[in-house]
Amino acid sequence: MSGPRVLLLGVGNLLWADEGFGVRCIEAFDAAYELPAEVELMDGGTQGLYLVHHIGAAERVIVFDAVDFGAAPGTLMVVRDDDVPRFIASSKMSLHQAGVSDVLACADLLGRKPAQITVIGAQPVELEDYGGSLTPTIRALLPRALALAVAELRAWGIEVRPRQQP
Repeated sequence: MSGPRVLLLGVGNLLWADEGFGVRCIEAFDAAYELPAEVELMDGGTQGLYLVHHIGAAERVIVFDAVDFGAAPGTLMVVRDDDVPRFIASSKMSLHQAGVSDVLACADLLGRKPAQITVIGAQPVELEDYGGSLTPTIRALLPRALALAVAELRAWGIEVRPRQQP
């Protein structure tokens, strides 16, 4: 298998308020932590099916995303492995979510499904603010979301170190 062993992927649309949570997580993670070469950080934006190759090349994937879990706004959830498709496809908020579930299905059909996948998702507060930034409630979740990803990576045996200089 070529490509990175582990992929940290942020998906979302920065133009729709809290929908940009995943991309903002990747930016914050990159600013805060150093990772070994076998880990790739990727801003997946709204690329959808264009991400099949990247997800299929990884053995393990962590996805940051704004997801409608049906929970209270501002709830942070972690979903793993076989539970992921059910939560990602349960309530689509935008085109990129259809893409994430489609990407996972395509990778599976191609025999390139990652051995492990974790979604760290935030229940959005606001999506209708076109051109707006993350709401304060969702922005406040970033440190916890990053800590969850660091814990997951370390559980997978990946060395994660704080950056000396962001």
